[in-house]
Amino acid sequence: MKFMVYATLRWMFLLAALVILTAGAALANASPYDVNLVTAFHDVAQKAIPSVVHIEVTEKQSVVNPLLPFQNDPFFRYFFGNPGTVPKTFEREIQGLGSGILIDAQGHILTNSHVVNGATKMTVVLSDCRRYTGRSIRVIGVDSKTDLGVVQIMDKESFPSAVFGDSDKIDVGQWVVAIGHPQGLDQTVTHGIISAKHWRGITDPSSYQDFLQKDAAINPGNSGGPLLNLEGEVIGVNAAIMSESGGFEGIGFAIPGNLALRVARQLISSGKVQRGYLGLTIQNLTPELVRSFGVSEADGVLVANVFKDGPAEKAGIKRGDIIAAFQGKPVGSLDAFRNEVAATPIGQTVLLTILRGGRSREIDLRVSSDEELGKALMSSVTERFGIEVKPVAKTDAKKYGLNGGNGVVVSRVEAKGPFGQAGIEPGDIILQINRKTVAGPDELGEVLSTTPPKTNMILTVIDHRRRDASIVQISAP
Repeated sequence: MKFMVYATLRWMFLLAALVILTAGAALANASPYDVNLVTAFHDVAQKAIPSVVHIEVTEKQSVVNPLLPFQNDPFFRYFFGNPGTVPKTFEREIQGLGSGILIDAQGHILTNSHVVNGATKMTVVLSDCRRYTGRSIRVIGVDSKTDLGVVQIMDKESFPSAVFGDSDKIDVGQWVVAIGHPQGLDQTVTHGIISAKHWRGITDPSSYQDFLQKDAAINPGNSGGPLLNLEGEVIGVNAAIMSESGGFEGIGFAIPGNLALRVARQLISSGKVQRGYLGLTIQNLTPELVRSFGVSEADGVLVANVFKDGPAEKAGIKRGDIIAAFQGKPVGSLDAFRNEVAATPIGQTVLLTILRGGRSREIDLRVSSDEELGKALMSSVTERFGIEVKPVAKTDAKKYGLNGGNGVVVSRVEAKGPFGQAGIEPGDIILQINRKTVAGPDELGEVLSTTPPKTNMILTVIDHRRRDASIVQISAP
């Protein structure tokens, strides 16, 4: 009997020890998100709010006069008379609201490019109601390709700053908290979950995007504010919503914190962002292309063009090659590949796995800076469209009543090219393509180089002889 009691007690002791050890291991490996939801959102708000700022901006926009193309139209004059000289553009002043994140004690604020870019007046309000405006605020730099910007409060005092987490570790279904100033309502806190990851092409198909999707409510004024995990760490910068009403409808997007912090550091150190450049353009593989190239699956991207004297040409890459892997990692889409290349340090040698003629081969090439991209794009555009352009000089802007930064001047045009056949001559000024203002040669080069063949484009062009504007249609070759 004593033996049985002893044996039973022994087994109970061993079982209890096993339970304790198992519980200890579970606690040791517990996720940082296994927290008490009764207090979690309160704790995140208290930790993060001091580093969230309210940004008020005033911006002057230059708008092409919609009546400009019709000023010499007889039908227009019959009904409206002779209006005299119609101004080419006019200015309007708009006010905007946004949010920002203090990222260091020196007063650097990370926000969206669309919040601060082009602002003529800016006011920053801290959570403790301190206000900074005018010369006490300086724009350090903006990067429209990621919709990020950095401004700084020019004050010697120390500022509270946010803590950034690793956005690559955030998973779908995890809780997140958004803080910002929707509709000017200061320090508004909302919560939700990560709904999806790696959304690209949401706001601009040609930009470097990798959005986190979440259902934490954000509205106009939240732009630039933080998206946080339940540890109070910034894992995203709120940037956009998908909405038919203009208000929040359950779908919001944030720029991953790792990407945002990398861009912010480059803007602070040099005022600009440098990205990796391979000297080629690519396109996604369609089922038809997969069949025509004889590959077994649609993983990879097709090399559509190789720029002269670029890294790709020097390494032996040719038009029609299929890039199957980058640094040993399979290439799944055009956007993913472009972002991988952009994040690669300048000067680093990378390994591409390509398919050519049904055979796989590996090619090493040295990553260059995207500063060469503008030259390469314009060279490609000249070869394809038969046109060269330059920025609008101050004398031309004054002569034609334009504001700085609008349009490009045609410096050379081939008579047999699409622009020449449409009657465009050297000295003419291209103001818009498809009703979107052309800001400069780089933007024109990017638009034209990414336009598919046989696509019709509508241009607003100022004739340098008559000094008036007209609508011109061309078809991409």
